[in-house]
Amino acid sequence: MENVVLIIHLFLALGLIAVVLLQRSEGGGLGMSGGGGGAMSGRSAATALSKVTWILAIAFIVTSITLTILAAQKSAGSSVLDRTDGPVATEGDANTPVAPVGSDLLPPSAGDNAPLVPSAD
Repeated sequence: MENVVLIIHLFLALGLIAVVLLQRSEGGGLGMSGGGGGAMSGRSAATALSKVTWILAIAFIVTSITLTILAAQKSAGSSVLDRTDGPVATEGDANTPVAPVGSDLLPPSAGDNAPLVPSAD
């Protein structure tokens, strides 16, 4: 389901880019004069390309929201920490220190005379 919506979303994005690039520029940006009267009049007539642009834009937003909802449902109830294989603290003895994840990367303590040679487990 998610892959189908993602493929539709990508096709909508490409279609939206193509339709926007096909439209005529009506702004006077960068000193270029665009079409006559479109930017100066109160409201220009809706062309077929502008209607297609609106339809593609609305469909793009709908697929974006759908993908967001699907991703939220997929990740509900799980955490990144649930997927790690680190040591788990137990509630048995409060005085027993629990080694943090990556404790083999910590520097040796002051009284430790072990050589600083990495070990391959």
